[in-house]
Amino acid sequence: MKALTVVPRQRGTAALADVDEPPQADGEVLVETVAVGICGTDAEILSGAYGWPPPGRDRLVLGHESLGRVLEAPPGAPVAPGDLVVGIVRRPDPVPCPNCAVGEWDFCRNGQYTERGIKAHDGYLSERYRITPDFVVKVDPSLGELGVLLEPTSVVAKAWEQVERIGSRAHWAPTTAVVTGAGPVGLLAALLAVQRGLEVHVIDQMERGRKPDLVRALGAHYHTGTIEDACPSPDAIIECTGVGSLVFDAIEHVGPGGVVCLTGVSSGGRPIDVDAGSLNRSMVLENESVVGSVNANRRHYEAGAAALAKADRGWLERLITRRVPLAEWSTALDREPDDVKVVVEVGR
Repeated sequence: MKALTVVPRQRGTAALADVDEPPQADGEVLVETVAVGICGTDAEILSGAYGWPPPGRDRLVLGHESLGRVLEAPPGAPVAPGDLVVGIVRRPDPVPCPNCAVGEWDFCRNGQYTERGIKAHDGYLSERYRITPDFVVKVDPSLGELGVLLEPTSVVAKAWEQVERIGSRAHWAPTTAVVTGAGPVGLLAALLAVQRGLEVHVIDQMERGRKPDLVRALGAHYHTGTIEDACPSPDAIIECTGVGSLVFDAIEHVGPGGVVCLTGVSSGGRPIDVDAGSLNRSMVLENESVVGSVNANRRHYEAGAAALAKADRGWLERLITRRVPLAEWSTALDREPDDVKVVVEVGR
């Protein structure tokens, strides 16, 4: 079968090649891949900046934002042949640490977890893969190929869970939210905020085009300026860019008792002048909180699947800006100005 493989930490090694059928050891559920979304993590791995191959191997099968159709499943499994499914990315460490032992592998304490298509476990950008029943999630069949959006939706489902858990330490009745960044994660974070009945403000750089239109189609507000100008003292901020100046702008301007959730990963190497004393004073005296959030566990995938099932299909369809055949996978990395989510189509 065909698969996109790469030698992690070596730029220019990606190749579409013939590989063996997925091993039985990967799980009893056999899935034919329909589509795989491409994100910044994939670009980092392909550039040689990131990634780990499976033990004893040089090459890693890429792809973690999956959508597939079940071909085989054992009796009693939560999925059956014909179901549209998404594979969970992270696997608990073998020790396991206290969090992995109770299914909270997204909070792994010792770093020995694996991630499909990223760290020491082949991904989903192959014609078929195998998976265990406890790491596959069924999606609403009416979503069709839009189910490929579930993995990034699981990330923001977790982010909102973190915000709500921290906010509920006291009386928590949020009314306003700011999302920084109108990429796929930011737009999906805004979708989940709108579904929560919040007044939502999204900040990005594009003055016109698909991203502002998508935000307004949600009934949210789009801005190109600062958080302070867009929505003074919001109850919650989901930061999706990793841009250092925006991170500190979010921390500085969240409302009293508010929560900032950081989901973007900064590249580093860009010093920023910060009045640390003033920032500390504000956070302490106004009971503000900042939390980092990454990855997701099964609970978050299920919450994301429910959110997508409730969403307007036309709006979700507009998030997928390009569909690329597997044979032309490299064109998925060519960023176009109006791109939101690019998908590699693998099967039917």
